[in-house]
Amino acid sequence: MSDYVLHLAKEETITLGADIVRRLVERGNGDAALLYLCIARRGASSPERLRAELKWNDAQFSAAERALREMGLVSAPAEAEKAGNPEPARNAAFREPDAAVPEYSREDVIGKLESDPSFASLLREVERKLGRLSDPSVRKLLGLYDFLGLPAEVIFLLVGYCAERKAEQFGVGKPPTMREIEKEGYAWARRELFSIDAADAYIKNERQKRSRYGEYMKALQLGQRAPAPSEERFLSAWTEMGFPPETVALAYDKTMLRCHELKWPYLNAILVRWHEKGLLTPEAAQGEEASPRSRAGQSGGNTVDNSWMNDYD
Repeated sequence: MSDYVLHLAKEETITLGADIVRRLVERGNGDAALLYLCIARRGASSPERLRAELKWNDAQFSAAERALREMGLVSAPAEAEKAGNPEPARNAAFREPDAAVPEYSREDVIGKLESDPSFASLLREVERKLGRLSDPSVRKLLGLYDFLGLPAEVIFLLVGYCAERKAEQFGVGKPPTMREIEKEGYAWARRELFSIDAADAYIKNERQKRSRYGEYMKALQLGQRAPAPSEERFLSAWTEMGFPPETVALAYDKTMLRCHELKWPYLNAILVRWHEKGLLTPEAAQGEEASPRSRAGQSGGNTVDNSWMNDYD
């Protein structure tokens, strides 16, 4: 019988030491060997990401990980942190897309389409939703799937989420670009949204937050228009802080009194200070303004330090 020959392109080669191979073979645990290969391919990565890529349940993943730890081949993330590494190495892989994604060639894409039915199916579904993708866009899609390790079903949720957001901002008929989808994909990877359940929970939470944006826009006298992306960053933060629209309206009033126009950073600074003091309701914020300390500052007694305001004028 002829010897087996590994069919690996040069850039795909993974080198394992003889001692590592010996221990894996002697152990005879196929799941452990597969998990080790997955870690070797991805580098430092989170258990959630690896579990999603391998499509394993918790029990299967835990058993394989335990076998690798018993062989001394891996350390669990918690053990690495105890050893004095407070920032897990898995976060180091997430850089800006242009700096991180490999330069996939047309041959890489064709090879992946021929060898991986899951990616081929993903491309068909994405093109059904967005229209025909250009070669650079297909390579970005492959980067999300192959480099970031987002499962096909999660990427499809990602595309739908980006399309939904774009429609909210610009109306139906203007699909998101692959650059926008790629950027959001990196944000999902940082949040470790590597499963349908995690991605779905994130989308529901984001929808719930955005449902309050209209109330905030009315409080800011901005009418019914959709907020711009830069404005959304402030609205999202205020939602997470737990401010009702009435408190935002009060901060808006103080901003207009001081600046005579809406200045988002200045208004945000007011709300951040109130949040730090636990003043979430308009009554609490107004009560703080009318406190004896504030009145003393207004009457020439102990001065209230308002120097922070100068940074946002």
